[in-house]
Amino acid sequence: MGNLFCCVQVSQSTVAVKETFGKYNEVLEPGCHCVPWFLGSQLAGHVTLRLQQLDVRCETKTKDNVFVNVVASIQYRVLANQAGDAFYKLSNPRTQIQAYVFDVIRASVPKLELDNVFEQKNEIARAVENELEKAMSAYGYEIVQTLIVDIEPDEHVKRSMNEINAAARMRLATNEKAEAEKIIQIKRAEGEAEAKYLSGVGIARQRQAIVDGLRDSVLGFSGNVPGTSAKDVLDMVLITQYFDTMKEIGATSKSSAVFIPHGPGTVRDVATQIRDGLLQASSSH
Repeated sequence: MGNLFCCVQVSQSTVAVKETFGKYNEVLEPGCHCVPWFLGSQLAGHVTLRLQQLDVRCETKTKDNVFVNVVASIQYRVLANQAGDAFYKLSNPRTQIQAYVFDVIRASVPKLELDNVFEQKNEIARAVENELEKAMSAYGYEIVQTLIVDIEPDEHVKRSMNEINAAARMRLATNEKAEAEKIIQIKRAEGEAEAKYLSGVGIARQRQAIVDGLRDSVLGFSGNVPGTSAKDVLDMVLITQYFDTMKEIGATSKSSAVFIPHGPGTVRDVATQIRDGLLQASSSH
């Protein structure tokens, strides 16, 4: 019906290219326009002014001979005042943009090693954007943004990188574990040394207490029983302790055998040895 009355409608964010007898005439803005077809006017086509996005996957090689797939996202749109150039000069703008992206990426990435590619992806994106801006502006296109959205090395390379990272972390964990075990052993040795020292102090105090107790007993017995010497009292105490020990060994519930030389002379020798040892300890104290 619009063609019958020579009226056409152009949608929002879109412009129409008007031709007269096959020659470019003007660009029609959004709204209603009169296109007298009987005078040779017609619409050659429509051009969208909306922001468009093109994802380009490019395979290339890094400086250290690792093949990677670089995925670039190009956001572009047609300039309203150059819609005629965009309509007539390029038949397939997406293919043209893809060609420029391939050219820049394959010229930039081979100069970098794999680790640097990940670190300098913003610089790569900026180089792609600058090249596209210079090339596509002549055709009426504006490059809004260029993003490097993904860098995908070969699967074997990714597995190797993960193994290297895992090995480094394992080595660090092993060092930390060894340091922890070293600290535990040092603390255990310090604890054992302290325990042995305290045990020695306790044994020394115990022996000193025994000596003091025997001395007090001998002095007390000698004072209460006239005619006895300290040697007689000590011999009697030692003989009593000797028989008490024999009694405890025989009365124990566990089957244990202790072979001790026995006889009057042996008892006298044992008493002499014990007395000499205690007296020597007392004198050294």
